[in-house]
Amino acid sequence: MQCFRIHAFTQDPFGGNPACVIPLDHWPKDEWMLRMAQEMAVAETAYIVPTPEAGDGSDYHLRWFTPDIEMDLCGHATLASAHAVLHHLKPDATTVRFSSASGPLTVRKTGDGRLEMDLPSRPPTPAPLPDAIANALNHAPTEVLKARDYVLVYPDQATVDAIRIDRTEFDQINLGHGGVIVTAPGDSADFVSRFFTPQATILEDPVTGSAHCSLVPYWNTRTGKTEFTAEQRSARRGHLHCTLSGDRILVRGHALTFLKSTLAQKTSALG
Repeated sequence: MQCFRIHAFTQDPFGGNPACVIPLDHWPKDEWMLRMAQEMAVAETAYIVPTPEAGDGSDYHLRWFTPDIEMDLCGHATLASAHAVLHHLKPDATTVRFSSASGPLTVRKTGDGRLEMDLPSRPPTPAPLPDAIANALNHAPTEVLKARDYVLVYPDQATVDAIRIDRTEFDQINLGHGGVIVTAPGDSADFVSRFFTPQATILEDPVTGSAHCSLVPYWNTRTGKTEFTAEQRSARRGHLHCTLSGDRILVRGHALTFLKSTLAQKTSALG
């Protein structure tokens, strides 16, 4: 059984968001996939199974697991899965189609070496901020919205960089599949962001592709633009180029293979 560790939204082997991608020929038990994600100890582990007979035109079915739960959508692990397919499993292909809990997802190679994902748009709407989140922040937002994730808006990049989370307060709330995005206009990008998940093993996600399903429509309403450069300001940093196209978000970024490995037979047999 192969395993790829792919770093998404970066060209730096020590940057971006690491994801493990494990190709399978059938689905093991959910418990095994969760335990493997815990063992991989990165933000997301993706599993892909070929679907050659599927009537939806997909090439693979894709599922995403954090060390804590199965997710309904993960952008960086989708990019990583596409990189594993298009650069290792089927290097002659230019496009891969995934079926998933969030519907069909298509990823294609671009002419500049990046990959482009076609993701659903999730426009956020104004919402009250729960006390557990408000009390955990060292800076209050100027605007609060919510789709799957809370979107907290700040006046500038420096304030986003300065955000600190009090986990004692923050972990009092469980947002299920969701998290908390903080965002602001960027100094050298159109907008910047960071992403935090309460009650999660990994508090701050390095680069969150799915967050841009809400960030892009939000910044479209603020600026009228449909094309954006974006930077996620975690310690590892990540860079994305995003386009709003109707009810879809096109997210482009680089990815690189950090590690290829073979899982031991006894480990594989756990499934």
